[in-house]
Amino acid sequence: MIRLESLEEFPESFEATYKEALNTEKLRMETDIENQTPEKFVLGAFINQKLIGLCVFVKNVDHSGSIYQMYVNKNFQGKNIGTGLIKAVIHEAKEKLNVTEVYLEVAHNNESAYHLYKKNGFNEIEPQNSGNEISKVTIMKYTV
Repeated sequence: MIRLESLEEFPESFEATYKEALNTEKLRMETDIENQTPEKFVLGAFINQKLIGLCVFVKNVDHSGSIYQMYVNKNFQGKNIGTGLIKAVIHEAKEKLNVTEVYLEVAHNNESAYHLYKKNGFNEIEPQNSGNEISKVTIMKYTV
């Protein structure tokens, strides 16, 4: 499954690990796909009926929402599939949910994802630090 692949290829970019996911009866991603609502949806990119990319959006209580679980199969990265997913999610959120701000987190060491988000109009916002510990993620925002 693409979720396991994402954990195996980029373990530092997600909250779970590949090993933990293997021991889970049902991945959170599977539950998200099964329990989609208008305010929580999953979009996928397919080639020859094979899922090669996905992106999850969750609306907040205000006019904002968050992208998470963004991943494109390593064999298809650099082919604008990530850009297509991001644009489709933002369009869907704006048109159907009247969302005006979209947030996401990107791991500090995931430069390719960071540049993908920057290229698509996301900008860094102030880091969220807890005490003296510097966060290992960068929070980014897109204004619709």
